[in-house]
Amino acid sequence: MTLEAEAELAPLKRRGRVWSALSRATPFSVVSLLVVFGLAFIALYPLSRVFLRLFYVDGELDLSAFREVFEQDDLVTVLRNTAVVVVASSILGLMVGGLLAWLNERTDARLGIATDSLPLVPFLLPPIAGAIGWVLLLSARSGYINSLIRWALELINVSISSAPIAEGPFNIYSWWGLIFVYTIYQVPYAFLLVSAGLRNLDPSLEEQSRICGYGLLQTLRKVTLPGILPSAGAAVLLMIWFGFALFSVPVILGTGADIEVLSVRIVRLLTAEFPAQTALAVGNSIFVVLVLGTAWYFQARLLRKGRHATVGGKGYRATRIRLGVWRKPARLFMFGYVFVAAVLPLIALVLVSLRGFWSSSIEWGELGFDSIHRALFDDVRTRNALLNSLRLSSVGATIGIVAAAMLALFVQRSGRGAARLVDAAVKFPATISTIVIAVGFTLAFTGPPFNLQGTLWILLLAYLAIYMPQGSVAADAAASQVGDELTDASAICGAGGTRTFLRVSLPIMLPGLVAGWALLFVRMTGDLTASAILAGTGNNVVGFRILEVFEGGSFALLASLALALTVVTSTVLVILLTLSRRAAAYAIESPGG
Repeated sequence: MTLEAEAELAPLKRRGRVWSALSRATPFSVVSLLVVFGLAFIALYPLSRVFLRLFYVDGELDLSAFREVFEQDDLVTVLRNTAVVVVASSILGLMVGGLLAWLNERTDARLGIATDSLPLVPFLLPPIAGAIGWVLLLSARSGYINSLIRWALELINVSISSAPIAEGPFNIYSWWGLIFVYTIYQVPYAFLLVSAGLRNLDPSLEEQSRICGYGLLQTLRKVTLPGILPSAGAAVLLMIWFGFALFSVPVILGTGADIEVLSVRIVRLLTAEFPAQTALAVGNSIFVVLVLGTAWYFQARLLRKGRHATVGGKGYRATRIRLGVWRKPARLFMFGYVFVAAVLPLIALVLVSLRGFWSSSIEWGELGFDSIHRALFDDVRTRNALLNSLRLSSVGATIGIVAAAMLALFVQRSGRGAARLVDAAVKFPATISTIVIAVGFTLAFTGPPFNLQGTLWILLLAYLAIYMPQGSVAADAAASQVGDELTDASAICGAGGTRTFLRVSLPIMLPGLVAGWALLFVRMTGDLTASAILAGTGNNVVGFRILEVFEGGSFALLASLALALTVVTSTVLVILLTLSRRAAAYAIESPGG
């Protein structure tokens, strides 16, 4: 056949392949395709509006957003505040989290699953609840810890100028207080990634170093730290991402300390100004994108340089370092971290919630559940906010994890570049700050043609875009357990795509999907950043209601809301993760169903 003839037949062949693919399409594959492109749309469209708004307004080139940003008198101060808080908390978080990981992975201070999970306990206490708890503990005048310290000092007749100490000695509304609470929520990220790096690093290298005469500190400096450098870099990147996106802690503590950071500035431009300063908020968001992009660049360079880190080729169990007399202090440090990070603020929330008001003195006989009932159920706005959050998180987690499962199976079965490109588009928001995504939804969906402002729909879509990457990762891991031979056998037996999904793929993926659902539910219920920007009186949710109460100054209601949020998310997380383990055990005992 001549080249000219082949060129003429090429379009016909392509049409034939397309027609063949369409003829083989099933209702399930069509639905999967629609779901996949729908996820990509809600992930990318709002972000595209953010970047377009920087340059175009009403279809015309307009660079006023940049001009307005640099005309802010206190821009340098806000950027400096943000950098100081994020950098300081990331360094401290890496130090504490890395130490916890090393003690757990390399020494005899480990106590099995207890020390494996202890550093992750603060995840059960949402940042907004933790921030409120530490206000109740370390407020200069009425904080419980400060009151206890002053009482102890008075017992030993310590006074200043012969007068009782009225305040302090600590004040959570300060630089150290803000960095301290930031660090508490940075530590789990460092612990997770450094632990993974230590598990992947061949421990025989460290033992050989010690055999060669190097001491513990020299081995850490010359072998362990270089080996886990890529994991530490990933931890720093994740902490920077989290630090720039965090809104709940700085809005509670930073406001009281007169320390404004970038996330609070962006939210206030959209919610506290009338009319909303959208252009200025978008312009400020570009700083977040630039910082995260720079962090990604340096992490990529670090990964290229970190290829000398090796993973043992065979199962090799290292002899754990014996700490001797330091083992008990090491375990005390691990348990003490959890007590400080999660238990203490939770105790403060419980005390204020049970009493109904906040006072430095505790009257144990006045504690009861009446105040919690009044705060959560008699207050109509609070009750509606709780119900709306539970509905949204339940529906959003269900839609999100089912869609993530369909996406994971679609990518796995297709294996084509286009499918993986869509998968990357769905996961792309994970690389962007939550603040920027919420700003994008304000631009994309509050006006024509969608007009979703003030509705629960805009919150649902925003939650899906923000938290779908996490659900997608869980679904990818679950889908990898579904063998092609099982789905092929189902197809040979005459089952369609929907039946194969429901009867074969879904039961095998169920343990991983249950864990993913729990993660999405917890994150959506406790969301504060997107809720602060997109919620209002017409679509009130817990995050928005907490901000309302905080501005009103009712700490009893604030504590009750934070406590209810913690109890709900922790209960759901524990129950579903337990069910996930049981489902996984059942799947192992009866593979193939």
